This record gives sequence, C-alpha cells and structure tokens, in this order.
Amino acid sequence: MRRRPVCEPTARTYARALPVVPVRARGLTVEGADGRRYLDCLSGAGALALGHNHPVVLRAIRDALDSGAPLQVLDLATPVKDAFVTELLRTLPPGLAGHARVRFCGPTGAEALTAAAGLVRAATGRTGVVAFTAGCHQAPDGLPGAPGGACGVPVTCLPCPRHHRCPFGTGGERGAGRAAERAESVLDGREPGVPLPAGVILEPVQAEDGVVPDPDAWARRMRQITADRSIPLIADESHTGVGRTGAFWAVEHSGITPDVMVLSQAIGGSLPLAVVVHRADLDVLPPGTDRDAFRGNQLAMAAGAATLAHVRENRLAQHAAVLGARMLARLRELVARFPCVGDVRGRGLMIGIEMTDPDADPDPDTKAATTTTGRPASVPDGCARRPRPAAAVLAAALRRECLRRGLIVGLGARHPGVVRLLPPLTITEEQAVAVLDRLADAVEAVARHHPGRVPGHLPCRRS
Repeated sequence: MRRRPVCEPTARTYARALPVVPVRARGLTVEGADGRRYLDCLSGAGALALGHNHPVVLRAIRDALDSGAPLQVLDLATPVKDAFVTELLRTLPPGLAGHARVRFCGPTGAEALTAAAGLVRAATGRTGVVAFTAGCHQAPDGLPGAPGGACGVPVTCLPCPRHHRCPFGTGGERGAGRAAERAESVLDGREPGVPLPAGVILEPVQAEDGVVPDPDAWARRMRQITADRSIPLIADESHTGVGRTGAFWAVEHSGITPDVMVLSQAIGGSLPLAVVVHRADLDVLPPGTDRDAFRGNQLAMAAGAATLAHVRENRLAQHAAVLGARMLARLRELVARFPCVGDVRGRGLMIGIEMTDPDADPDPDTKAATTTTGRPASVPDGCARRPRPAAAVLAAALRRECLRRGLIVGLGARHPGVVRLLPPLTITEEQAVAVLDRLADAVEAVARHHPGRVPGHLPCRRS
C-alpha cells in the first residue's frame, strides 16, 4: 500500500479513502491483508450483484476456461454469446424483448452510453440529447458522464424531480409536474438555443447524483411526452439493472418501456461488459460502426449469463425489494435521532444517506417534501425540518467511521455528501442487521462531533 502512491496518480478514488488491501472475499465479506474482515456494501460500485466470488459465477468462468474456447472473439457468434443473449432477452421488459436488438460495445457503461447516443443520432438525424440530473445543474458539453466530460455529443441537462431538496422548491407531485412541464417546453423547442434532441436519457435512480429515485408518475409522463414527439427514450440502467432496485430492471417500477436500454455494471457478473438493447427499427447503423476490440469478452458473457439466470431463478429482485424496504425503514429512524442525517432514500438495495450540516441555516430555496399526512417524507413524526446544506465532510467522516467498524461504504461521485449502500442481492437478514448496527454506531460517532439540534425539538436518544 505504501508503494502504490509512488507509481499511481493522485486521481485514485477508492484507494485514497479505503486503506484496505483485499486478499480474499466471498459474498458480503472481504478479508484484508491485515487479517481484518469487512462487510462490503460497496460491491464494486454495484457491479457485484451476487457479491464476491459467488459459486455460480466461478463455475461459469471455469467452464468457459476449461472448454478451450477463445476468450476474445470481437463480434463473432459463439455458444457463450448465444446463451448470454438468450438469458438477457428473457429478462427484458415485455414491450421490448419481442423486437429487441442487442449491441455489444466497449466494456464500460460510459462507452455504452456513448453508443446509445450515437444510435439515436443516426436514427433521427438530429444531434444533441437531453439528460436529467438531481445533483448538478451545469450544462455539460457532451457524453459520457453527463453531467461532465465530452465526446462530441451535445447534452442539454434538465433538473429531475426529487422529494428532498426539490429543484423547484415544491417537492411531491407539484415538483414532478413542473419538471415535466420544463422538459416538455424544451422538447417543443420553446426554449431558445435548444434544438429538438435525438434522444432523451432517463436514469431511473440518479446514482452518482446521490441515489435519487425518479417518481414513477414523472417517468410515465416522460415516456408519453417523448413518444408523442417520436423522440427515442434511453433508459440508463447501468447502476440500477439486474435486480438492484427491487425489480429486475428499474423501469419496471413505473411500467414504462424505453426505446433503448444501456446496461453495464452487474450485467457482466463482476467482469467488464456493457451492451445497448434497442428497438429493431432503430437498427440503422452501417456495418463496421463498432470497432472496439473488447466487445467479445467470453468470460464476461459466461459470468453475466450465470448471474442473470441466478437472479431470475432465485427471485433476488423480490428479495432486494423486501429487505431493502426493511433497511430503509430502520435507517430513516436516524433522520429523527441525528440532525446531521438529512435524508435517507433509495429503492431496493440501492440506498443513499445524505449528511447535512446541523449548524447551518436551512436552505431557503428548498423545502422538505411532505407525505399525504402532511409530515415530511422520510422524517418520523415530531422531527420535521427543512433541508440544511449537504455536508461532504460529514459524509467522508461517516465512511471513515464505518471502515473502523469493519463496514465498507461508498460516496456519491457527483454528490459527495451522500453515503451509498450497495450490498449484494444475496445479503441475508442477519447480515443486513449487522450492517445497520455498524452504520448506526458510526453515525452516532460522527454526530458526537457535530451535535447540532433541530429548533423546537428535543434530541432523540438511543433507546
């Protein structure tokens, strides 16, 4: 570990914040070179749907190796590729599965997102795309990584609705309605300088922006708005797919069928793989368009097919929905007990904990969203409060306290004030309790150094 900074750049993300040298791992558990064991709720940034070294994944990889088949075949047909595509089509939303094309591109989600943008540009003859963001509102100059980065695809970024820290200052259905109206205005050409886009990119849960689930009604309205204008809708399921959110694909929560789906992360069963699934009538790119040398990774296809089948056959998406709801319910108790915990949100086993500065004044431009009872969402009775500024320093402190207790968690890349939990879908109820106990203890340790109080409320104490 001491040698790594000498030959690696300072841009390293995880190694700088998580001084762990993993030498063995299985399921949720990682063992470091120092002999310590950790509960891993980072899961390779969500790429390990079944956790570390799951037996079905290892068996699939060994079978592929022992078969003597080539490991890299560009876009040639192979039995392994056929098995992967067959299993993938079996899991897709019904409205897309019957007439889908599966396009293999570079092995990362960024490359798949760029490929999807190129696809709709070729199909429509238009140039730019529209994307939504929950954490940043600057206008990026291109994909991938909208917002941020560039590769020649102009991106218009619009705010997506959210219940906490609503960009329209309302939250709830009103905020979702205003977000849809803004998007409709852009897509109708009523905003100067924004031409009709080639496509609209929707991420069902804003992952890097702080784990912000899209409201289902808003997603359905965006599907209708884009369909009425013949604008392809791209669902970026890089972070949310393969059961992570409590449905096999997160678009199933709202019941929409996108025209294009971007799939990466867990799709390769822990190995690099990314694909773009799209409607057959969008198949307009000429032969030779795909030139990436690593779009035929046979080990990743074998591991991916095994993972998809295991998640489907063992109903792990449903398990994520049930266990994730229980974890969210317990974590939301922290909002009332500790003023430094501003919000807990998520879907399934994709959970975000937003840390806020308890000593700062509430943000005057945002309001806490309310439930039908008039009580702020995710805030227990008697502990209502308006959002305070997000605190990246406290989120980093919480990650450190978690690590001291043997728990590995991540932060939002574009919203570093949010701690992210991404446990494998195979996590048991007993393991979930252990994760929550360590996390609650870490939050209490952070709160001792930042004991801000909510005006008009008594501090909540551990029972």
